[in-house]
Amino acid sequence: MTSIYNRATGIALLSWAFLSGGVVAGSGSATAQTAAPSANSEVTIYCSAIADWCEKMRQAFETKTGIKTLMTVKSAGETLAQLKAEASNPKADIWWAGGGDQHLQAAELGLSQDYRSPMLAKLHPWAVKQAEQAQWRTVGIYAGTLGIVWNTEQLAKRTLPAPKCWADLLKPEYKDEVQMANAQSSGTSYAFIATLVQMMGEEPAFAYLKTLHRSVNQYPRSGAAPMQNVARGESTIAITWMFAAVAEAEAGFPVTNIAPCEGTGYEIGSMSIIKGSKNLDNAKRFYDYALTSEAQATGATAKSYQIPSNVEAPLPPKTPLLNEVKLINYDFATYGSDAVRTRLIKRWEAEVLNSPK
Repeated sequence: MTSIYNRATGIALLSWAFLSGGVVAGSGSATAQTAAPSANSEVTIYCSAIADWCEKMRQAFETKTGIKTLMTVKSAGETLAQLKAEASNPKADIWWAGGGDQHLQAAELGLSQDYRSPMLAKLHPWAVKQAEQAQWRTVGIYAGTLGIVWNTEQLAKRTLPAPKCWADLLKPEYKDEVQMANAQSSGTSYAFIATLVQMMGEEPAFAYLKTLHRSVNQYPRSGAAPMQNVARGESTIAITWMFAAVAEAEAGFPVTNIAPCEGTGYEIGSMSIIKGSKNLDNAKRFYDYALTSEAQATGATAKSYQIPSNVEAPLPPKTPLLNEVKLINYDFATYGSDAVRTRLIKRWEAEVLNSPK
């Protein structure tokens, strides 16, 4: 096994040599099969979760089925770009995790194919709705709420007040104290932009983002990087998923989080079978397995505390649940569409990212 992991960006490239085995039956029941694998039995996965969770899922699935796996870990935005580039000759079979907006866009562009897993009956309604909106070309595997997180020691050192609302981040005292990921590659930051547009309207949202630009010290390409940088005191505040702050606090870092007073958006992390998969039966095997409570429990063991989509999966400790946060009525169908998502990211790039402070 080889593993290259950039801790600063939260992106890893993992690869395993393929090994041969015996025959694997296709998935057709609501539980993962354990039949012996066939010769050349393999599956290739693009994973947009944190590297530790990707590896735990790889190990769990391989142990359960004997199917050998090649896995690449990248952000959701980078994976979507890769799927577009490989559309005529797909290199992978399944895309697991990452923001539902990107998975919906992939479905609309014909980059994923429909599949109705027998595990659908075990999922929360929000996960099934995600599948219905995509005409069964994707499915929800977890949910997470967007919020503001900060390093309590750095905040005190700078004698800054704790932010309570999105509007607070525009105050002059927060200049160069905030990080958010680059929306060109990060599903987290696109979800933030889409949240503001839905809350405020597009023009007020972009006025907000232009003012926020003065507060932002860096736009890392990975959605995980702002949280990691705040945990280690390299930035004071981050705009990211609240569950990420729970994991860092549990690891001993001085971080806390809040759901902004105006309300906030959320993501439905998703999974899609890639159209043109060369190992379709094995892709379905992984798809079915990833929707089981057993598989979804691997998230907490990897300190990734999203809310599982399987109703029987254990809830992670201390993670804000959807009914505990003031959520907007996030329109996944509209803001997951190719036209809207592409236009908003291009506008953010032109008017915010590339503008002087």
